Amino acid sequence: MLSYSAPLPPRSFNLARYCLAESATAKPEALALIVSRDASSDQGATYWRYGALEDVVLRIAEGFRRCGFKRGERVFLRMGNSADYAFLFFGANAAGLVPIPASSMLSTAEASFLIADAQARAVVTDGTLPMPSLPEDVRVIGPDGIAALKTSPRGDYADTKADDPGFLIYTSGTQRSPKGVLHAQRAVWGRRPMYQGWYGYEPGDVVLHAGAFNWTYTLGSGLFDPWANGLTSIVYVGQKDIAVWPKLIQRHGATIMAAVPTVYRQMLKYCALERGALAPLRHGLTAGEALPETLRSAWREHTGLTLYEALGMSEISTYISCSPSVPPKPGAVGKPQAGRAVAILDPETQDETPLPVNSTGLIAVHRSDPGLMLGYWNRPEEEAQVYRGQWFIGGDLGRLDEDGYLWFEGRADDIMNAFGYRVSPLEVEAVLARHPAVADVAVAEVRMRNDVSLIAAFFVPRDGQSIAPKALIDFAGQELAAYKLPRAAFAIAELPRTPNGKVKRSALASLMPAEPAEGAMS
Repeated sequence: MLSYSAPLPPRSFNLARYCLAESATAKPEALALIVSRDASSDQGATYWRYGALEDVVLRIAEGFRRCGFKRGERVFLRMGNSADYAFLFFGANAAGLVPIPASSMLSTAEASFLIADAQARAVVTDGTLPMPSLPEDVRVIGPDGIAALKTSPRGDYADTKADDPGFLIYTSGTQRSPKGVLHAQRAVWGRRPMYQGWYGYEPGDVVLHAGAFNWTYTLGSGLFDPWANGLTSIVYVGQKDIAVWPKLIQRHGATIMAAVPTVYRQMLKYCALERGALAPLRHGLTAGEALPETLRSAWREHTGLTLYEALGMSEISTYISCSPSVPPKPGAVGKPQAGRAVAILDPETQDETPLPVNSTGLIAVHRSDPGLMLGYWNRPEEEAQVYRGQWFIGGDLGRLDEDGYLWFEGRADDIMNAFGYRVSPLEVEAVLARHPAVADVAVAEVRMRNDVSLIAAFFVPRDGQSIAPKALIDFAGQELAAYKLPRAAFAIAELPRTPNGKVKRSALASLMPAEPAEGAMS
């Protein structure tokens, strides 16, 4: 039986210590983090060196202890895009607590659900986002509290074990509400196959991540991994403007950039890119949504640089990728990273035997992988559904070819992808269905052209009532994060259903009019 073959972490292990301690001791003056607010000037940049970075993290850790928090308690981060987000995440982890990173785009209703579901002991807020109503036993740490944590006496890393809880993230599941994915301290060790299997790190690399601090893609590929290798990270916190990325690359000497495909597509469209314009960038990394081959080719043609794609899940992060040592193969995502045990299993049975080469089935990762989650938070039934013996199955379909490359074939369930986030159609439908003018509704991810897809809603108006598509989308926007909202809505006579009444999502795209009515697309 296949199993994880790379080295395993030591039994005593702490995520924050693994990322920071070695560099803070060996090279405390080395540059760890650049936080930029203005790509055109150094005036808006803040620089953090490894010694100072570790110091603030360990002061926050000691501050949490002195506030009476106990190891394993959950701390929800309700904060905007600032370096404090990272400091609080690492400080909580260093104290043996379990930080919960959450998107700043979440509505108060969504945040309230996550806080209650996680049984969070505290909510940290920097005052930039509206606060949800909270149970009386949930402590609020506001801006003054954050300042107090950062000026606490310096403590030390908690003596956690590799299998102790490290952090909790939420992702869309097969139910109407998001589910918590609980990761162990060892999760950061489980990312080691990415260092060469995706990033292609070299000494002295400067890594620019196009995401915000509160995104797990940024935390992982923008902070965890560069810091674990003693590299420099760049995160931009200024006004959104696609033109900032070339400027940041040149101003701060970025050698690697990580983003979703949409960012690279917009750079090609709106920035004057040519060969040499992005020096010293060596290559780009892309994940979160499929990378169209047309985009990879166009990027290469205009910049002379390669985009390296990766496939991942909230439950394990990326595990399939191409890299400088694994050349991209047109149409394929990449290869399983060195040491990982990946197989294709029969989607129709419970057989644990891997399928032959070029057979399409469920992509499975062996349970021995240290990057794999501890489990779903208080969701035993959903957790049971994703394991088949020694294999974890996340719902992605694919096939492995004769050269070991994986070809992604879509999802076995209905989970949608929106700008790198997984979105459950059931969660969106539950909100849309509450509109008084809607009798029936379904949502699906529909492809507009080869390289662009979006979430669309198809609704049946109640007899004698009507609603403008934009008004329906705005209604949902009162409760849902912006990335979960449909980008189009279409009134139809009835939803396509199977004989047993289940919505046929695969048939929804065919109901889109060839010429959408004005106001149907947002």
